[in-house]
Amino acid sequence: MKAIVIVRGKEGGKLELRDVPVPEPGPTELLLRVKATSLNRADLYQRMGTFATQTATGGYTTGTSAGTSPIIAGLEAAGEVAGIGKDVSGFSMGDRIMGTCTGGYAEFATLDHRLAIPVPASLSWEEAGAIPVAYMTEHNSLITNGRLQVGEAVLVHAASSGVGVAAIQIAKLYGAKPAIGTAGTPAKLAALRALGMDLGINYRNENFADAVLAATHGAGANLIIDHVGGPYLKENLRCMAVKGRLVSVGRLGGTTAELDLELLALKRLQLIGVTFRTRTIDEKIAIARGVINDLLPALADGRLKVVIDRVFPIDQAAEAQAYMASNVQVGKIVLKI
Repeated sequence: MKAIVIVRGKEGGKLELRDVPVPEPGPTELLLRVKATSLNRADLYQRMGTFATQTATGGYTTGTSAGTSPIIAGLEAAGEVAGIGKDVSGFSMGDRIMGTCTGGYAEFATLDHRLAIPVPASLSWEEAGAIPVAYMTEHNSLITNGRLQVGEAVLVHAASSGVGVAAIQIAKLYGAKPAIGTAGTPAKLAALRALGMDLGINYRNENFADAVLAATHGAGANLIIDHVGGPYLKENLRCMAVKGRLVSVGRLGGTTAELDLELLALKRLQLIGVTFRTRTIDEKIAIARGVINDLLPALADGRLKVVIDRVFPIDQAAEAQAYMASNVQVGKIVLKI
């Protein structure tokens, strides 16, 4: 099969289209004939060898050693069931599914059948390929960890990113008021308002904390979904409501910051970190079930819209990653297989 592999070097890695063997599904796995996959920020870190994962002993490794065997890029995929593990039931050949996996930049990939999400007939392959990581991440962040309640003020940083677009829409679906997002251009903010965002903040020429406090009459945001990280921590704390929750999803701007513990205590704030890299398979299954139960009907009928910025053919994966690194997109970038 054709696949985009990561070839390690002394200065990170590069992407190459190669012929590799079709993977064999394990006892609890499905073999997926991939129709589409989409890019995630973690793909860049994976290529460069800086995507830290937890080891069996509880430590962390980035897998940066040069000379290791190439690995197939990609963290999600959508397509048709082309093989079924011996311990799997409830699936048939040709079923339309999507889910998180390893090696999604390929003609075939395997995934645990318990992570498979059915693809509604109303969705294209490109739309399905853009769903798993973004909607699983943001459902877990907003609903499970953020405990969003109807009428609460929500702030989403980097709201025009693939995960940010999902977060704004899920927040509105669950009754956030107002749903506030930050982005860096008027065009991005206009696109987000068309998706239901109540207030857009251009972080290039506005102080987001001042804007949030003004919009909430001084009360602050009950829930912040942060995809930026360290540089925003001080102002995040300043514009949070008493008993507010800050969910750290991404760290695009940096991983460290100074924390005012007195403000943390006075406001009785909660800082919550989320990632898939240290989750057990049971935790991942629970997140997939949450998306199926809570979000799939809205994805099927259009209340949640899958926003795709650009579609690239698989042999242009490197160009697609370069485009993502430019940060100009609104929504997801998709590879069509």
